Amino acid sequence: MTEAALQAELSTQYHQPKGVEQFGVEAIPEELKTVRWYDLFFIVMNFMINPGNIFIGGMAVVAGLSFWASVTAETLGCMVAFCAYIVMATIGIDYGLPGQVATRMTFGLRGSKWLPSLLRSIASTYWFAFQTIAGSLVIVDVLDRWLGGHHSLLWVSLIFGLGQVIVAVIGYDSLKVLSRIAFPLKIVILIYLFYLLSHHSGPAYHVSSVLRYTGQFGWKWPVFVVWFNGMLASWLTMITDAADFCRYSRTRADMWIGTMLAVVCGTLFGGGLGAYAAAATNGASYNPFTVASSIHDTHLTLLLILIVIIFDNWTINVLNLYTGGLSVNNIFERIGRFWTTLGIGVLGIGLSAFPSLVNGYVGYTTALGNLFAPLAGVLMADYLFIRRGVINVPALYQPNSGYWYWKGANLIAVVWVFVGFGLYWITPAIWVQTVFTLLVTGAGYLVTMRLLLPKSATLRRSLG
Repeated sequence: MTEAALQAELSTQYHQPKGVEQFGVEAIPEELKTVRWYDLFFIVMNFMINPGNIFIGGMAVVAGLSFWASVTAETLGCMVAFCAYIVMATIGIDYGLPGQVATRMTFGLRGSKWLPSLLRSIASTYWFAFQTIAGSLVIVDVLDRWLGGHHSLLWVSLIFGLGQVIVAVIGYDSLKVLSRIAFPLKIVILIYLFYLLSHHSGPAYHVSSVLRYTGQFGWKWPVFVVWFNGMLASWLTMITDAADFCRYSRTRADMWIGTMLAVVCGTLFGGGLGAYAAAATNGASYNPFTVASSIHDTHLTLLLILIVIIFDNWTINVLNLYTGGLSVNNIFERIGRFWTTLGIGVLGIGLSAFPSLVNGYVGYTTALGNLFAPLAGVLMADYLFIRRGVINVPALYQPNSGYWYWKGANLIAVVWVFVGFGLYWITPAIWVQTVFTLLVTGAGYLVTMRLLLPKSATLRRSLG
């Protein structure tokens, strides 16, 4: 069957509009793997430069870290998380599978639905709402300054969120087009904001002053590790989505180069902007858009800030919705990707009506880290050391295959994830809870599987 015929068949099967991406839980054909490293770089770079990441760089400085400690904590946290990310991304390149379907190899055909897919659906909805609120706060501030009066954060969030949903439901091609348009605009405008901050007449705004800013705590480990762990935990929630972004990539090299280059550059640039504004104001504000507009209150500056915030949110939240839709699609296979993405978008828009989500960033990311650290440990141990990178793709869709385990779930994987949930909470924060839990849980699962494989025909069948 040709690719066009397959697309038409999926459109009819799921009652999806023509012209949108039809592939959901299905593996994509080889002829569609055409994405090069630069397209992936644009997508991930846009994903990394977003209001949330920019604000986090500033929030860490407000919490007492020095400029360099904030930038290091944020960048290092992302890099460690993406080391796990690129391991799981190879599943998309090698097999054309979405990440949630691939988790069936480890958790079973039913277990993957109600553990990794459910958790990722929750995380996607939260991050969509978080980013929408973060962007809407800036939009409201800009509109108030530009037009006068007071604009409703609630209505701005709802309208803003709706615009993001429209792009997400179209699918992967819309991500590429949007990223190519947004990337140069965002970079030019953010450089302009850097220029405004660094050339302000106040001595605290000068580059040399900001780079020397030490904050209340400087590099103190107990404070540094909170923000490092927060970034690591938040980005580790994407491990089951890695294959989603990369399954259209041409080669592993394209994925490795495009992804890691974007992570380093995007986090340094975005987090650095937020940390710069916070350091320049002596920890008074973590919002560089508000600071820039206050020192250069012109219509041009306000317009540029409005443009960059809109594109920032679109590029990251389209990806949040895209991966969330695939997660729900793995749970409810009879509903097409278009409809599950639309459903996640509606939930996210509703959640964006609660601005307190922004202030609770550390608490929420800690909770998400508790959920995803053990899950990531089990997934990586299983894929790398038990299966050695080999997946039986047809078996992922067959209820009576080796991936059925015990009534559809791999109880060993499920038990170790729940053990990891408890382990995370009793681990001291200064041990870097996320890394410690991931390693211990992964090792525990690996040892248990090695001990039980010779004794269990069910487990051996999952390797066939």
